Amino acid sequence: MHPRRAILKQSAAVAGLLAATGLFPRSAFAAWNSVAFAAKSVPDVMKAYGAGAPAESTSVTLTAPDIAENGAVVPFAIATSLPNVKQMLILVEKNPSALVAKFDVTDAVEPNFTTRAKMGQSSDVYAVAITADGKAYYTKKEVKVTLGGCGG
Repeated sequence: MHPRRAILKQSAAVAGLLAATGLFPRSAFAAWNSVAFAAKSVPDVMKAYGAGAPAESTSVTLTAPDIAENGAVVPFAIATSLPNVKQMLILVEKNPSALVAKFDVTDAVEPNFTTRAKMGQSSDVYAVAITADGKAYYTKKEVKVTLGGCGG
């Protein structure tokens, strides 16, 4: 029976050795689009994903509170009934980085996601669905924040 601290210490040592030798799995970073997550505006995010200007659609839904009491934990739910969706995004227009969440969709995944995100101030929130042919569809909702979560 190994004490928990010893196991944690050994695990940290192994992870450190793997990272130092370059053997740490890079597959965790394969889907990371640093340009998109650094983008400051909605059009810049769409450009980073190779999608055109999004068109408004009733087939994309966004559930968010009208007023968020605490901008540090704002709940969002997005879904779509569009066929051939490959990615779904949540964008907050006035955040320091507009893209707050990205979900990859396959045939095995139902395009229905729930998450929480930070909002620094009241802003429009977009739910965007990008299809396999590069077309983007969105819906948006204004969320008012009473206490900022991004350092506000």
